[in-house]
Amino acid sequence: MSTSFADPTALTHAELEEGTAFAPRFDAHGLITAIAQEAGTGRVLMVAHMNAEALRLTIETGEVHYYSRSRQALWKKGESSGEIQKLIELRTDCDQDVLLLTVEQTGRGAACHTGRKSCFYRILVDGRLADSGEPKLFDPKAVYGA
Repeated sequence: MSTSFADPTALTHAELEEGTAFAPRFDAHGLITAIAQEAGTGRVLMVAHMNAEALRLTIETGEVHYYSRSRQALWKKGESSGEIQKLIELRTDCDQDVLLLTVEQTGRGAACHTGRKSCFYRILVDGRLADSGEPKLFDPKAVYGA
């Protein structure tokens, strides 16, 4: 099975926002923002980007894939760390330019490459970032190397 998407430019405003056609609106770089949210708790784990191939693989395999802007490459979440995200549900916002992925975070439960459950582990206090006290679930140097 090969997943295909509708062309958003071929849809009317009403069809894009209220219709049933899945027509993700990728940006000029061919990317769409994807928010990963933990199933059960609703906690935001991370924000990343997908290209069409990452989105297609996510839908077809049920395991979340992203596109790394820094490495300019497709990557399967957890491929190196074992912290795979299993897709539970995929939603899009009203104009289909952001995706919300409800996921089951596997492995030790860390979505962040720093070893924490969430990438959102710091809080702004008096103009500076403070650690929220969220523990590391794994040592990134041991998992990814120096």
